[in-house]
Amino acid sequence: MLQTIIRFIVSAIVLLVVGYLVPGFSVAGFWGALISALVIALLGYIVELILGKDISPRSRGFVGFIVAAVVIYVSQFIVPTIHATIVGSLIAAFVIGLVDAFVPTELR
Repeated sequence: MLQTIIRFIVSAIVLLVVGYLVPGFSVAGFWGALISALVIALLGYIVELILGKDISPRSRGFVGFIVAAVVIYVSQFIVPTIHATIVGSLIAAFVIGLVDAFVPTELR
């Protein structure tokens, strides 16, 4: 349970940093980022249930990258503290993927 909480806190921090660095993507405040991390994780889980594990952003393929960008873009319609353009979502998905390669937000 503690590992899950830490994972979401790290994910929220990553979202805040990415929101600061990436034009066209922003997250308002830590609590907004934490809620955003939860929603993005939930949307990613739903996509995995529907399309299978091979479509997951964790597969690190091109399709996984596009799915991550779509999940980030759609999350702005659920969480009012996120603002993302299509290009901003693509760049954010790329940067989050790079950060995840060095600072994994998921326990493997």
